Formats: sequence, structure tokens, C-alpha cells
Amino acid sequence: MALANSSGHYFVMKSYSNLYDKVCDFENIKLAWKEARKRKTLKSYVIEFDKYFKENLLQLSVDLIFHSYRPLPLNSFVIRDPKTRKISVSDFRDRIVHHAICNIIEPLFDKCFIFDNYANRKGKGTLAAIKRLNYFMRKVSHNGSIVKRSKNKVRGFFLKGDIKHYFETVNHNKLIELICGKIKDRELLFLINNILKNYSPKQEGVGMPLGNLTSQFFANVYLNELDQFVKHELKTKYYIRYVDDFVILHNDKSLLYYYKDRINEFLKTKLLIELSLNKSKIKPLNRGIEFLGFRNFYYHKILRERNIRKIYRKLCNLKNNYDHKIIDYDRVCEVFQGWMAYARNANTYKLRQKIIKIVEQNFPNEISTIEFNQIVKLVKARRK
Repeated sequence: MALANSSGHYFVMKSYSNLYDKVCDFENIKLAWKEARKRKTLKSYVIEFDKYFKENLLQLSVDLIFHSYRPLPLNSFVIRDPKTRKISVSDFRDRIVHHAICNIIEPLFDKCFIFDNYANRKGKGTLAAIKRLNYFMRKVSHNGSIVKRSKNKVRGFFLKGDIKHYFETVNHNKLIELICGKIKDRELLFLINNILKNYSPKQEGVGMPLGNLTSQFFANVYLNELDQFVKHELKTKYYIRYVDDFVILHNDKSLLYYYKDRINEFLKTKLLIELSLNKSKIKPLNRGIEFLGFRNFYYHKILRERNIRKIYRKLCNLKNNYDHKIIDYDRVCEVFQGWMAYARNANTYKLRQKIIKIVEQNFPNEISTIEFNQIVKLVKARRK
């Protein structure tokens, strides 16, 4: 049960100590290594680490036990897709430590997260979040009922909230305070503090790197305070959050404006962050909710214009890299099939046919290893 203390923080009374030994345990380190290398086994840094993986894992476990472990400097780079973002990636050895920590403490925190927090949690994810949002839209609109004297406008409104520069503004002291509400192990808190300090932000004591597993997990811990406030203080029924994006649906537009003001006040005073007022808007449901790459209407979904432009740019880059023999057709096929699987979740039949035509024109008479293996399986099945 979530309770509020005098400072207005929501927390679960049960806390845990003696966790550091579990983090350092060799079997946990080995499990963390397996998780960190998933879908990265062909990367040069993974191949190098795996040459002597038993010795490397044992040394890492010993370094943690004797407190001699220190994270290496982050590898930072900027991407423009189209928004400019600074991505900071940890060394592979450090990523193993991140997994080792999350293996132990994530289940403890997950128990106190609300159901409708969908980011970086087992059994959740983007598609589950979209499905839940559609359910909320049906509830608020009374199964798509039309507003009287309107041009087929579905009933209801939504507040689409976005937190301003979220990862860059997370306060380390506040985060540690929230973690201390559940974790009482001083050794583990020291390790977590070292990981936070490894990032070099514009302002000391503020910010987390985009790209780290621990950042994604700590982001949920930090904004769980917001979730608890919205659900228990504001008592909103139709609320859903994915990282720093959230949506509240209601029939009363004025109440959504009230929620927006209260939420921004809470974020500023309790979490030392704030809403992005330019991006946090209240609109009628018939305008469609832009959430997780889709524009969600009551009767259908479409891809955001930005995401459509993104796939065209990606195809051009793939073609250029393929022509210069930087990548092979297997990589092209991997990107293409991944996008097709994503696009099928919206009403995109014509767009998908257009993309298929572009791929066939740019890469004629090509077949990937995956496609070849599928054909071989079909031939063998028919012979049987």
C-alpha cells in the first residue's frame, strides 16, 4: 500500500537490506553477462570480452566485493532523428554491472509501480500501452458516442503530458532519497551513486545518460512519485505513462486543465522537474492522441508524419551504405522487416506497399539469409 509522508512522497513501508552480496554473487554476474550480450554477440567488444569471459566475470565479481570497481568513462555521441539527442553508452563491462543491479532490485520496486506504467517492465511495452490507451478511449467516449450537433466528433478530451528535458534534469539527491525509501544497503547505495556520478552533465548532481539500463530503471523509480500522486491524490481513472510521456483522458475539459496545473506544481516542488508547456496539450479525442509513434484515433491508428519521414531517410542511408559495401543485404532486410512489423500495428496498407516497392527497386534480385532459410523450410515441408 502506498502511503504519503510529511513531504508528500508516496512510498511502500517495506524496505530491504543485505542486497549487495546478491548483486556481487558470481551466478548473478553470469546471468547479467548473458542479458547484456543478447543480440550483440557479433559486436567486437562482446567478442573480445567473451574470449576470457570466465576470468573477466570472476574479476568483475571480485572488484565489486572489494569495492575496487569503478565505471569507465561513457562513450557519448549525438543523433538527429530528427530531434537532436546526446546518447551516452557505458562500456560493456559496466553494462554487466547495470544488469546485475537491476536483476536484484527491479523486482522489489516493480511491486509498488502502478499497473499503467508501461516502460521497461516485463509484460508491458509499447504495444501493450497502445492497447490499454485504446481501451481508455472506448471508456471515456462511451464506446465512440458522438457529441450532439457536431460533425461526427467522438466524445471526450485528453491531456498529453511531456516532461521537459527529463533525463537531463533528474536530481541525483532526490533520486537517491527515493531509492533509500526501499533500499537500506549502504554498499549498494554507494555503487548506485558511483554510476550516477559517472555521467558528466551540464549541471553537477543532475541528469542521467540516455542509453543505460540503470537510467531507464531509475526513470521509473523517479516518476513513480508522479504516478502515485495522479492515482491517489488526483484520483484520475484513465491515466497511462511511458517513460516521460503520459496521457490522462476525461470527459471534462476544465478538469484536465486543473490536473495539468496540479501535476506541474507537484513536479516542480517535489521532484524538481517540470512539464514542457509547449508539448503538454489538452485536445478533443477526435484530434487523435500522438503517443509512442502512433496517432491514435477511436476507429483507427496512423503513423506520425515524423516516423514516416524517418523510414524514407533510413532507406536512403541503407542504400548508400549497401552501395559502398559497408553493410550487406541481411542488414537491409533486418531493418525492413522490423519496420514492417511495427507499421502493421497501424492502418498503413498503402504505405507498406509503397515501401515494399522502393526496397524491391533499390535491391533487385537480392535475398537475405533469413529469407533463404524460410524458402528452404517451405521446400522441405512440401516434400514431406
